[in-house]
Amino acid sequence: MNIFRSLAAATATATFMGLISIAHAQAPATPVQTPTAPTKTPKTIGRPEAPKMVPSMIVLNARSATLKDQKLILEGISPNAIIFADRPVRSAGHALTAHLLEEWSINAPDSFAKTPPNATVSAFSKSKKGVVDAVVVLKSPKLEGDRLTFDVDVLEGDLAGGDGAVSVFTDVINLPVPRRMSHRGAWYLGAN
Repeated sequence: MNIFRSLAAATATATFMGLISIAHAQAPATPVQTPTAPTKTPKTIGRPEAPKMVPSMIVLNARSATLKDQKLILEGISPNAIIFADRPVRSAGHALTAHLLEEWSINAPDSFAKTPPNATVSAFSKSKKGVVDAVVVLKSPKLEGDRLTFDVDVLEGDLAGGDGAVSVFTDVINLPVPRRMSHRGAWYLGAN
């Protein structure tokens, strides 16, 4: 009899399990809920402001310079100019020298052709073991290969003995925003 009871219990269990499987198969499947990623709102740091005009300076670097007969000739001019602003903005960047020279276009508003910038030309002197400087007004640039020539008015100094590398520090007003070449340069903003 025990065998019959065991057999009956096993049959009942199998039947019960089969019914549960059938019930699950016929029940509508519940959709699997996948967690959704929270939508990210851009985080604003500080207070966004409209771009402002930033008084800035330009530095041109060259292998050598000659100042003679109201001409400044820069040999081996760098293809990039350095542009920087002082406090409170403290931004710096680069622009192609060729793009920078577009600032002298007569057709441009607030053109350097109408109001030429001042510049200090500083050249290393091998014989004096130091630097020589001249202050000039830069006019009518002409770029030919890696030679850049300006017509100049010499305000003071000269480059006699300046036979080494040279830097030209040029005053520029209202960079980086409104000037034509600013959209083609790279700017880095420092801390305020």
